[in-house]
Amino acid sequence: MARQKQLEYSEFQAAMLDEAKRRRKAAKIIAVLEHFRGSLAGLTVGDVGCSAGFIADELAAVSKHTLGVDIDVPGLRKAADRFGERVAFVCGDGTALPFPDGSVDVLVFNHIYEHVVDPDAVVAEMHRVLADDGVLYLGLGNKLGIMEPHYKLPFLSYLPERAADRYVRAFGKADHYYERFRTRRGLRRMLRAFHVWDYTFPVLATPERFAGGELFPGVLGKIARAVLGLTPRAVLGLLLPLVPTYIWVATKRPALPVGARLPQPPERVRPL
Repeated sequence: MARQKQLEYSEFQAAMLDEAKRRRKAAKIIAVLEHFRGSLAGLTVGDVGCSAGFIADELAAVSKHTLGVDIDVPGLRKAADRFGERVAFVCGDGTALPFPDGSVDVLVFNHIYEHVVDPDAVVAEMHRVLADDGVLYLGLGNKLGIMEPHYKLPFLSYLPERAADRYVRAFGKADHYYERFRTRRGLRRMLRAFHVWDYTFPVLATPERFAGGELFPGVLGKIARAVLGLTPRAVLGLLLPLVPTYIWVATKRPALPVGARLPQPPERVRPL
């Protein structure tokens, strides 16, 4: 069966309306963007897949113009009712963003790609509307993350489509498994038109700097340290292929972060 667009996503995914959690995510996004680009003041920022608008509202506090785009009409109504004076919300498809070429300084695409029918087309559209010196923030779910984040079933995203459908039905989670995750290699192919800077390890290693938190259950780190005798930094590096989320910043031209030097994983355990 062909995948259909996930309309009215906030109506059946309660996490989209969890204001405190969404604002915590926004704090991490802003911290990463400001480390890479510097102040966002005076810039035009777009949140692609904004839903109820909590992240867009936080972006509006640090930028000049903020745009929110989604096909989630109920979510957009809630967003416009609360934040419409600060954010311009638009009902639009990510494969045909309603913005001119090169008109947006910063784009945010956070945990969206697995929900869209054609993520490659959305990425191409973001490349089109992003300014030549613009920055794209990406929160990207990892196919090899052990615990699937939407249904909380281990190894669900590893399975072929039909097996995944049977798995979610067996546990009464859904009629079928909609989301489509990619591996790190697949994500790099999706972003091949961009230059990518990987913030995953720095956010894991220094969560206080990026308003982040644990991306791994503490027990995994404890086991790796106890069994393998590794330092915390080595443990994080070893577990990078299994992180549930990659945090990347992408640009159309080669660029380096303007912020202070970041910690990097040990060479021997850096992912491909």
